[in-house]
Amino acid sequence: MQEQSDLELVEQLRQGNMEAYTPLIEKYKGKIFGLLYRMIGHTQDAQDLAQDVFIKAYNRIQSCRNGAGFSSWLFRIAYNHALDELRKRKRRPLVTSDEAEAIYQETPESIYLEKERIAVLHERVMALDEDYRTVVLLRYVEGLSYKEIGAVLSLPVTTVQMRLYRAHHRLREVCLLPVKGDSDYGMHEI
Repeated sequence: MQEQSDLELVEQLRQGNMEAYTPLIEKYKGKIFGLLYRMIGHTQDAQDLAQDVFIKAYNRIQSCRNGAGFSSWLFRIAYNHALDELRKRKRRPLVTSDEAEAIYQETPESIYLEKERIAVLHERVMALDEDYRTVVLLRYVEGLSYKEIGAVLSLPVTTVQMRLYRAHHRLREVCLLPVKGDSDYGMHEI
């Protein structure tokens, strides 16, 4: 059986076929959880929020425009839901140092330094202003295009590009990243 497109599944949902939602959940649950986890920083909370997102999306499926991609619409719901949660929490720490340490103690020693570099970069990304952090996560973690990010955040593509540029600039400053051609990454200075 050939896999149905998001558009076909959404149309079936609109016509009352509740079973058409299962393939959409299966397709996007990992990406939605990933976005929520990176924004919230706690596994259980991200799982709970992901369930809420899929319930909201199901209840609002009539508002998903055919012209807009289902994935962009769904990411927008997830992004807004995470923002609401962060506002409730008044931005408590996203990931505690104990949680981060526990994650990296389990890695093989041969890749420890790479994991440490990634942890430092993750920490720096999470310290960015919310506007910049969100575009970085959507672009590099979720793999969305500028146009898709614009649709998720209700921003023009040029604003997305500007925020990514500024985020890169701030990350270079705080991570002491090398100038093109440098062989030393400067990570030991962080």
